[in-house]
Amino acid sequence: MTRDPVIELDGATKRYGKRGVLSDVSLAAAAGESIALVGHNGAGKTTLIKLLLGLTRLSSGRIRVMGADPGKRGFAQMRREIGFLPETVAFYETMTGRELLWLYAGLQGSDTDQAAELLGRLGLAPAADRRIRTYSKGMRQRLGLAQALLGAPRLLMLDEPTNGLDPPLRRLFFALVAERQAAGAATLIASHALTEIESRVDRIAILRAGRLVASGNLDELRRASGLPLRVRLTVKPEAAGQVAEEMGGGVRILSADAGRMELACPTAEKVSMVKKVGRLDGVLKDVEFEPPGLDDIYAHYVGEEAPQ
Repeated sequence: MTRDPVIELDGATKRYGKRGVLSDVSLAAAAGESIALVGHNGAGKTTLIKLLLGLTRLSSGRIRVMGADPGKRGFAQMRREIGFLPETVAFYETMTGRELLWLYAGLQGSDTDQAAELLGRLGLAPAADRRIRTYSKGMRQRLGLAQALLGAPRLLMLDEPTNGLDPPLRRLFFALVAERQAAGAATLIASHALTEIESRVDRIAILRAGRLVASGNLDELRRASGLPLRVRLTVKPEAAGQVAEEMGGGVRILSADAGRMELACPTAEKVSMVKKVGRLDGVLKDVEFEPPGLDDIYAHYVGEEAPQ
């Protein structure tokens, strides 16, 4: 599998009149790589997706999708190699699920065998010949996922893809996406479900008010944010004072109550912290280490910005 860039944004800026929506965003995704795009409503996620689809044009900067400028004529043919799921799925409601997926298969140059397989894997086969107007929200979302996965897309762009799906179907969705990635597709997932996606993507890009404020894998974002590691200890109640003294400088005691202590230490000092905990033999009953998660990192970079 090659690692050629599928998405390239360099100083991408988009304005509507005097209102800036994206400002100087640089981001790239290679074949087989997955990126989560996160940010409050109004942060610029949808605009970025529209730019990648060629539905709107840059005010300044450079953009390439599979080596081509999506704002130029002729890019329409390349859209066949893009699987796209919008945040709000809307289909021809008088068609059946099977008819709609067969239509998309024809537009994508895919065969109906793949469409039938996706209907089956996403649990839609029993309802395939029902009108879409009778489908629930979750069924419509699954149908949208099926059409996005048709063909052999080199790029998947999925906007809030797990809305309306129960946990088993969410797991199935990510398994299907992983299959496409293994075949070389780059994936861009815009989502507010931070805990769900943090372990399922290679990198996370955080947008705030149209600017890319952080980008990297989870460990890189943890280091860059400087957020502390949380350590929860359960010790013999009479040893709490000894434990506090043993922890030493650089460690903050967040809470202490009846032998239960919660501490915070710099992530860079994790190894030192493990050694200190190891010296508590005889008074330590339990220990739990909790590194900052994507929810914490997101709050750190986005702060109290009000969703729009």
